[in-house]
Amino acid sequence: MSPTVDELRNEIRAAVGRYERPVSTAFTKEALAAICEAVGYDIDADRLPSKPQMRAGILFRIGERDDDDPAGAERPFRKEELEAIAAALDGD
Repeated sequence: MSPTVDELRNEIRAAVGRYERPVSTAFTKEALAAICEAVGYDIDADRLPSKPQMRAGILFRIGERDDDDPAGAERPFRKEELEAIAAALDGD
């Protein structure tokens, strides 16, 4: 059985050294920043970019998007995107 969205988010959080959450919640800016660092997407840690910018950058760095334009990343990650992020962080 494939993992749920909540399980995938927590797997990703654990992979980047963030705390797992007992309830369903999207990533915070800090968690997105940690994922950016883990996948090699450079951001200014002193002034975090918007969530859409970080989501687009993460997907760009793992090969799920052709660019890091935040216009296409206004919504939280979908399950397929979370699976791709988890695989990238796992080294698959």
